[in-house]
Amino acid sequence: MKNQEIAKILYNMATYLAMEDVPFKPQAYERAAMALESLGEDVEGLYKKEGMKGLEKIPGVGRGIAEKIEEYLKTDKVKEYEKMRKTMPVNMDELGLVEGIGPKMMRDLWKHLKVKDLKTLEAAAKVGKIQKLPHFGLKTEQNILNGIAFAKKSKGRWLLGTIYPYMEEIVALLKDSNLVKEAVAAGSIRRMKETIGDVDILVTTKKPKEIIEYFLSHMKYSKLWGKGPTKVSLRTLQGFDIDVRVLDEEVFGVGLQYFTGSKEHNVKLRTHAIQKGYKLSEYGLFKGKKRIACKTEEEVYKALGMPYIEPEMREDTGEIEAALRGKLPKVIGYDSLKGDLQVQTDWSDGNNSIEEMAKEAKAQGLEYIAITDHTRDLAMTGGSDEKKLLRQMAAIDKLNRKISGIKILKGAEVNIRRDGTLDIANEVLAKLDVVGVSVHTLFKMTQKDMTERIIRAIRNPHVDILFHPTGRLIHEREPYALDMDALIKEARKTGTVLEANASPRRLDLKDTDIKKAVQAGVKLSIDSDSHRKEHFRFLKFGIAQARRGWVEKNDVINALSFNRLLDILARKR
Repeated sequence: MKNQEIAKILYNMATYLAMEDVPFKPQAYERAAMALESLGEDVEGLYKKEGMKGLEKIPGVGRGIAEKIEEYLKTDKVKEYEKMRKTMPVNMDELGLVEGIGPKMMRDLWKHLKVKDLKTLEAAAKVGKIQKLPHFGLKTEQNILNGIAFAKKSKGRWLLGTIYPYMEEIVALLKDSNLVKEAVAAGSIRRMKETIGDVDILVTTKKPKEIIEYFLSHMKYSKLWGKGPTKVSLRTLQGFDIDVRVLDEEVFGVGLQYFTGSKEHNVKLRTHAIQKGYKLSEYGLFKGKKRIACKTEEEVYKALGMPYIEPEMREDTGEIEAALRGKLPKVIGYDSLKGDLQVQTDWSDGNNSIEEMAKEAKAQGLEYIAITDHTRDLAMTGGSDEKKLLRQMAAIDKLNRKISGIKILKGAEVNIRRDGTLDIANEVLAKLDVVGVSVHTLFKMTQKDMTERIIRAIRNPHVDILFHPTGRLIHEREPYALDMDALIKEARKTGTVLEANASPRRLDLKDTDIKKAVQAGVKLSIDSDSHRKEHFRFLKFGIAQARRGWVEKNDVINALSFNRLLDILARKR
């Protein structure tokens, strides 16, 4: 958890530095934070083994930042950061939820109105104080009020991709104690919901008192909500709540099923159990007064006359009825992907070279990747025009002759303009193996205009995939207005693949739209949207989103072999 703790500090220091218009340093701190956040090993262990030299090997970490990491590892504090917080005590997590509020706006709101969190921001906006500030105005104030309404929906909930590493470390911590037989994270994190409120971890043990004390002695927390002989509840320093519960081994399956949820799924399952002559609760499955041993969830579902239902599907969207009819889909497995069809490199706004990304993909077990750097209209990313794209294609051809064990496809993430045309000429698109298109500007169009814009783009015969189809950023930006039914119908007609973008900030498409798309016969591509080599780990979140949408392996083009993928891509061309 040290990696995440230090990364959070570095991100916040980057924001403070940006507030003060310090050149270059904010970007340096952000790069270091991103590298630390996705580092494949424990930074504390790395420091113990290699000292400062080990820290300086982390991408983007120079001597100065390494010293701050060292300071935190030794003292649990960074003095410079503590000083920044005292000077400007703003809640960046809360204010950052409001679309459009960046470092400089945070600074001005604090300087003039002492705005420090959502509550004080809303109070100032409601009485018209913000519109009176220099460079703000009525429109900005109204946008802030709209942003606050959106932010309130997500307050107290964490991105799955943010909280998941913490959960893995906590479960590993409990298992390393040698005091538990089982340790499983339940609740919404086991169902892999896109946002998580809190974490429930269930354990079986012969020594409940010892495991509770062990957990408390190894966890840093800000509040202890409660502690008993078989349960402890606390709030971590990161700000999320966690419960650890000890369950009876004989009914662990029942407890795991209950605490996994969802509430709606459990209500439907309990109703079915009553109809079958059983009573189902977190305490067990009963036939009359007799408790039936259910050590596993499979035994629970079997006793109720149905096959096992995967946690990601338990949302009362027809899964129980499908299970009873024997029509439950075999959802795609977490080891099913053979490739990744959206990968950015240092040719645009990525952090690593094509070769570095290819080697990392190979190390992660992938057989192919598509390099899809941005194109000309996104000038701030160094996007490619036709000449640059042709140079990159030649570089990929050369690398394919050099590298073994992985295939590199030539692709691009092409920008969809206001009128639905693309920012790269068709004669160059025709030379690419994979053409992905996406909207990056003008998000406020009407539903009719946005739908027509995107449909025109995917009618282009060179377009293979629509990347992050709705443009949403969870907790940051609403999806743009879009007629999803019309888009799915056109994707089916044109053979366009819709992306299930695995970036935790996006998870776009959402699960309900994924389900609608595959039921209509539209194929998907589950992609990491990697901008650095560590981001390939995001693929599991995209797979989870697909599982929540009842997706089977055959619905996903990058679960196919390389040759079958090429056949699929050739059909539309």
